[in-house]
Amino acid sequence: MITPATAIFAQQSVKFASIVELSGAGASSGTQFNNGLQLAIKEINAEGGILGRKIEVSTNDTTTQPGVALALTKKAVDQDVFAIFGPVFSGSINVSMKESQKAEIPNFTGGEAANITTQGNPYIFRTSFTQATAMPKAAAYVSKEAKIKNLVIMYVNNDFGKGGLEMMKKALAGTDTKIVGEISTDSAQVDFSAPVIKAKQSNADALFMYINEDESARALRELRKQGWTKPIIGETTLTGSKVIDLAGEAANGAVAHVGLTADAPIPALLNYKVKYYKAYGAETDHNGIKGYTAAYILKAAIEKVGKFDRKAVAAAMKGIKISAVKNPGVLMNVGFDDKGDLDRESFLVEVKGGKQVVVAVLPPLNADNVNEKIGAAKPPAAKPVAKK
Repeated sequence: MITPATAIFAQQSVKFASIVELSGAGASSGTQFNNGLQLAIKEINAEGGILGRKIEVSTNDTTTQPGVALALTKKAVDQDVFAIFGPVFSGSINVSMKESQKAEIPNFTGGEAANITTQGNPYIFRTSFTQATAMPKAAAYVSKEAKIKNLVIMYVNNDFGKGGLEMMKKALAGTDTKIVGEISTDSAQVDFSAPVIKAKQSNADALFMYINEDESARALRELRKQGWTKPIIGETTLTGSKVIDLAGEAANGAVAHVGLTADAPIPALLNYKVKYYKAYGAETDHNGIKGYTAAYILKAAIEKVGKFDRKAVAAAMKGIKISAVKNPGVLMNVGFDDKGDLDRESFLVEVKGGKQVVVAVLPPLNADNVNEKIGAAKPPAAKPVAKK
């Protein structure tokens, strides 16, 4: 029954849908993303909402199934939501975003597969680096810093993993690093004894691992069990807080390029880390930051347009530069290109003593596309983080 009070609230609110992996293989990623999103929405509503309207958000579990994600997106379209957040897994967003595109609804995702933003969808926006941005940074570390001559790659056999594999191969082409093996694994795989044996048999100088968080922890434990002592290198999913918790001592020494980390020497990120822990009693990972910043990025775009017009807001997102000075909730200066991909600073981390330690801050690929001329200083070139 709709009462006068609920009718007034409906007129004053704007509807968002969170469509994420709360169970299944992606539960860790989706829960973190949703937690960050909910924290941001709570803060925004406490400050008066967006253009005076409070946010009303529905939370939906995809169970890490693309078909379920598609059905939930259709439901959100029928509910006439202003924006959709999620799914996080690349395979699911690649299926579900077709419905949000048809309905002209801005759709934010933490998925990293390169093909998400190469299909001409003007309503898809990524709160993580695309693999086309992240892998060249990881490859530069492998070839130039670690000086790895022979590399074996372990990847998960889905859109996320296969996309990362191809981008890594492309990024390493023409370098002094040779890929001597490609080891395919399954999503939600439990036993990593065979993949680790294959890695050892490759006689590579190092292993590049690109699989999901829970599987990364299992693989790290198996690598330690089988006596692997060579470098283990990866991307964001290798060194997250969930991986470190599950892998324990076996995570020590792992090195990764990460687009986001709450352990970065940036006050806004460190403050967010504290707020997240107070809200949920657990450490945040990169997925939590992706969800949190997504809400504030959309808020900045709506305020730039000055009205709740989905098509106009999506158009305004292309080429937008958002200053963290003017919009603290975005945490770091960020810019978006015409495909919906972002650019900003990123980090090189190493797990030491069971903690993710930032060892270098890497600049945006194009600082001029990230920083406004007024109110946001340009970041310096790549710089090491001073050791205490």
